[in-house]
Amino acid sequence: MSSRLLARSLAIAALVTSTAAPLAAQASRSFDVLIRHGRVLDGTGNPWVRTDIGIRGDRIVAMGDLSDATATTVIAADSLFVAPGFIDTHSHAGESLERAAMSSAQQLLAQGLTTVFVNPDGGGPVDLATQRAALEKVGTGVNVAQMIGHGAVRGAVLGMADRAPTPDELKKMEALVQKGFDDGAFGFSSGPFYAPGSYSKTDELVDLSRIAAKYHAPYQSHIRDESDYTIGLLAAVEEVITIARDAHTRGIVTHVKALGPNVWGFSAAIVQRIDRARAEGVEVFADQYPYDASSTSLAAALVPRWAQAGGTAAFKARVADPAQRTRIVAEMRENLARRGGAARIQVASYGPDRTLDGKTLAQIAAAQNADAVETALALLDKGGVSIVSFNMLDEDIERLMQQPWTMTSSDGALIAFGNGMPHPRGNGAFSRKIRKYVVEDHVVKLPAAIRSMTSLPATVFNLPDRGVLRPGAFADVVVFDLAKVYDRATYEKPHQMAEGMVDVLVNGKFAVRDGKFTAAHDGRVLRR
Repeated sequence: MSSRLLARSLAIAALVTSTAAPLAAQASRSFDVLIRHGRVLDGTGNPWVRTDIGIRGDRIVAMGDLSDATATTVIAADSLFVAPGFIDTHSHAGESLERAAMSSAQQLLAQGLTTVFVNPDGGGPVDLATQRAALEKVGTGVNVAQMIGHGAVRGAVLGMADRAPTPDELKKMEALVQKGFDDGAFGFSSGPFYAPGSYSKTDELVDLSRIAAKYHAPYQSHIRDESDYTIGLLAAVEEVITIARDAHTRGIVTHVKALGPNVWGFSAAIVQRIDRARAEGVEVFADQYPYDASSTSLAAALVPRWAQAGGTAAFKARVADPAQRTRIVAEMRENLARRGGAARIQVASYGPDRTLDGKTLAQIAAAQNADAVETALALLDKGGVSIVSFNMLDEDIERLMQQPWTMTSSDGALIAFGNGMPHPRGNGAFSRKIRKYVVEDHVVKLPAAIRSMTSLPATVFNLPDRGVLRPGAFADVVVFDLAKVYDRATYEKPHQMAEGMVDVLVNGKFAVRDGKFTAAHDGRVLRR
């Protein structure tokens, strides 16, 4: 053999040896959890592939052929799908998760959720450090990412004043938003549909969103008008685009919808405007819950914002004044028509009289032989009323769901079993999207649905090492039986938990094992 051939043979032998060594080491590795031969959806939208996943501690450390590996716990996933843990970009679970009785987050885990973004719609506390401490003290079953809310900040500085802030007040608001990001906020949320956020102008929101932009954090908005209450649905979408463009940040139209008969079909125009903005280089996204009904307060749905200025006492004084009452009633009638009428509004929770929970405003008014708007005012006089409002069109839901920039959200809260008749989305949003819109109606394909629940929100909110399955990522993992994924919660029976999640791991620990809750509290309050 020539010296050249000998050298080449030795080089090949060395290469084979050097390659075989790490493969042998990988094959002999031991893991805490080994998921074998599952249909793995990595979260990016790719079709599923058969592969193994090795988990050690709170991280995925290996993927591929791990047939010779050992593990403390082995999941035989041959007939199951494996995906990243789901991420809810719009959750009202924050307050409930601070309570020990709700902190295990079983209603969320049953849907495959492992991370929730709290303080949406401009709400939540101004002091995120205190919220963080409360959540960490009790421990949570899921990861929690905080946002700082515009409405909370404005309320802390201006109360319910219907005016622009003075320069000094704006500086105070800026300081509170800055403090929120110093304390780890992942986004700046707003709700200019609601008072006191509704009293703001676009330039105020742009100014405060520039603080979020410094941290590459998005501006998430319950837009100023989802119907034709004030500026109109399309102008409200354009406002988010304007804020994202001028503040140089990402804009999110949260729980995107066309609310009420007056704007049914407008989803096509929403898509056109967002696509146009993105073509121009503006980062705009949306999130959506997969239901034809929304949920809010009766006051938010019907009472004009000018009548709410100054707070509850001021509102009651206006109602007591004959001239102002006449105007309030007239505008409430218009708002009721926007919602499709009294038969489309169902009481979810009414503290002064729980027998009304589950009844429509039309039923309550008929039982009292009274006008629907006068009945609504009488209810509001005694306390707050939360409602479920049936006001969306399937065609709009489906068109918005199919967009590559639409994430999945719930807009749901953690509500104790038997407490009122809440919207079922809190117990079923993510499972419903899979069951109804993937399996039954074929509106979206499973890889795209999973992407909308995992890597897309993680990317939009700059959530590192979550929302994907790959070595190095956090081990937030769901293993589910597609044939058994169901949202059991309905409008008539909203407290039933979802089914179909076989295993759910949060930071590498089992929160659900073989379909049963472990009562673990391995979630973390994440910090940007």
